[in-house]
Amino acid sequence: MTEIILTNEGLEKLKKELDEFKNVKRPEVRERIKRAKEFGDLSENAEYEDARNEQSFTEGRIQELEETLKNAKVISGGTSGSTISIGHTVTMDCSGEKSTYQIVGATESDPLQGKISSESPIAKAILGKSKGEKVAIQTPDGSMECKILEVK
Repeated sequence: MTEIILTNEGLEKLKKELDEFKNVKRPEVRERIKRAKEFGDLSENAEYEDARNEQSFTEGRIQELEETLKNAKVISGGTSGSTISIGHTVTMDCSGEKSTYQIVGATESDPLQGKISSESPIAKAILGKSKGEKVAIQTPDGSMECKILEVK
């Protein structure tokens, strides 16, 4: 697996999720399977089948989280006003509309929360740029001109 870029916040979120799966969900699923076995014939036991499917999902997610954490590279944002890199929060003016984004690794991308992947068209266009620069951003909807107003 390749290196996975995370912010400190993203790393802590994944660690918390892993802890939740290992120490809460896994024991809950084991208990569901145990109760379902008590219902008798497993070949026609929908509760048992459902619990086994949940166990499969839970174990898969634990494995995925452990692999991600093993290959994680934590990036912290640079200093305010420096060139834009992963971890920075950037405010831009695009055609009179201000937008603020935090550039994060693909794993923790959440556009609705203002966190965009470093692999997105917007991030690719502004990485390495500085406050005050104008950039042309190619998006699926076409090209747009933006000015970088602030870098944190």
